[in-house]
Amino acid sequence: MIDKIELTPASLTGEIKKTGSADSYQSFGELLKNYIKEVDAQQKIADETINKFIAGEVPDVHQVMIALEKAELSLQLTIQIKNKLVEAYQEIMRMQV
Repeated sequence: MIDKIELTPASLTGEIKKTGSADSYQSFGELLKNYIKEVDAQQKIADETINKFIAGEVPDVHQVMIALEKAELSLQLTIQIKNKLVEAYQEIMRMQV
């Protein structure tokens, strides 16, 4: 079965999410760290799926390709987010105070 990638506009724009109690919120750093962990998990799932396919445990090549595409898309999105963050940092550094 195909699982959806859990990316929402709110998670990509850095919208603050509640983490449990009413007074605590997730910082941008925590949000970024959690997203990177999700990307890493996608990469590990893709690796495991490839290994299972090689061992003959996964008979359907489509499952392998879907896992690989999920991992690649999440990695490409992470790279684009990094590029935008670097670009924003450089723009801030060019500002005159």
